[in-house]
Amino acid sequence: MSNSTSGRITILDIAQIGLMVAVIEVSKAALAFLPNIELTSFWIIMFTLFFGWKIVAVVPVFILIEGSIYGMNLWWIMYLYAWPLLVLIAWFLRKNDSAIFWAIVSGIFGLCFGALCSIPYVVIGWSSGGFANGIRAGFVWWIAGIPWDFIHCAGNFVLMLVLYRPVNGAMKKLKASNV
Repeated sequence: MSNSTSGRITILDIAQIGLMVAVIEVSKAALAFLPNIELTSFWIIMFTLFFGWKIVAVVPVFILIEGSIYGMNLWWIMYLYAWPLLVLIAWFLRKNDSAIFWAIVSGIFGLCFGALCSIPYVVIGWSSGGFANGIRAGFVWWIAGIPWDFIHCAGNFVLMLVLYRPVNGAMKKLKASNV
């Protein structure tokens, strides 16, 4: 479960978790000027593949930091389930080592991101005007964002395709050195 045989979280585990969160946050900030182009999906997939259980600590810390920086609003609720969903997808598909495979997975996630974001709008619309109103609210919100979902899809696909092999190689070397 951890680096020690006792099953406890070690200082190395805590340091790695902190570094993973920092890498995600810095990457996100570095690309913030590009609409819907982000490395968060890339890093969450890569960290899930290489650091296993530690991603279970990374994602909540990332989400809390995002809420602290930008405020906990409706978009933040979506983060509570969208990023853990990506972790589950990566975990179940972790045996695959193909750059094109992960580019497709990451691209599909980017394409579906807007649909995932629409869920809180369905719930809010439903609570204020019934089931049909909720479905309509979520659907309208999702449809309005489809052009951005295509950009998100393309960005995720290209970034994963370009970065998967070099980062994968670096992470394999890191893992082999027991760090």
